[in-house]
Amino acid sequence: MPHAEQFKHLQVKPLHPTFGAEVSGVDFSQPVPEEVFQELLAAATQYAVLVFRHAKLNDELHIQFSERLGELDDVTPHIQAGRPFRFKYKELFDVGNIEQDGSLVKPGSHRWYYGQGNNLFHCDSSFNPRRAGFSLLRAHEIPPPGQGGNTDFADLRAAYDDLPADMKKALKENDYICDHSLLHSRRKAAPEFFGHLDPQTGYFSRHKILQVHERSGRPVIYVGNHMHHIEDVPENEGAELIYKLLEHTCQDKYILSVEWQNPGDLVLWDNTAVMHRAHGGIYEGKYRRDMRRTTVHDDSSYAWGLNEKTTMRVGLP
Repeated sequence: MPHAEQFKHLQVKPLHPTFGAEVSGVDFSQPVPEEVFQELLAAATQYAVLVFRHAKLNDELHIQFSERLGELDDVTPHIQAGRPFRFKYKELFDVGNIEQDGSLVKPGSHRWYYGQGNNLFHCDSSFNPRRAGFSLLRAHEIPPPGQGGNTDFADLRAAYDDLPADMKKALKENDYICDHSLLHSRRKAAPEFFGHLDPQTGYFSRHKILQVHERSGRPVIYVGNHMHHIEDVPENEGAELIYKLLEHTCQDKYILSVEWQNPGDLVLWDNTAVMHRAHGGIYEGKYRRDMRRTTVHDDSSYAWGLNEKTTMRVGLP
């Protein structure tokens, strides 16, 4: 892939030794020319996380640009599960701290507890039959500087590269299949509220742990806190392996923390190459944080994992 200095239309500033870049040279207020769009895809392939400052997107332009990247997911399952929705477009996921009536999410409420799961490293929609590819998160309204709310990313390609030889050997020889569950991650993040949930009563999405990130051709370990158990492995052994993989991938050397500096900032990331988490005060404090995300369905050969191809998607617990 091109190095930063080889892009003709984009200005690319790497943010981490192995991934992530701040990009300028894209005017999102107009249809992005094809040659610029292709360089943007190349940058996304190389860096996996792209940060655009003052992107000049509104809701309509946000959705229109996202549609160029592929078929969009929407919030229908969450609305059907009972969550009020405050946006005009179902393609926008509401990941801020504002309720439908404009008030802040209240500590101790269902949404407050549910949102704690976003503070754990995860890959979007790994709990659905078809997982997410790109996610595009836009800051509509943010707190003053220093009030928290960064988004952290973990590099799953570099994490694979650094795995001990015996771990790589085990992953290749066993070709483990892991079952992912939204109920599990919510219970894990907030056991005091969701401790009654039994993931066995819900849906499990099945994905191989060892994969190839097809856009770059690099091996990747597809992990995250939606992982519940590993098939055909004794429960204790599977839990230990999940713990070791998460502990390995969540080391500081694999993490990039992106600060939201301005309303209008946009971050695009590839869920098949990185994990992410919300970090630092999303549901705390007195400041409004209006964040809007589109999610593009993955189109790689790993998109459906080992799942039935169905339109079913998991809603809120």
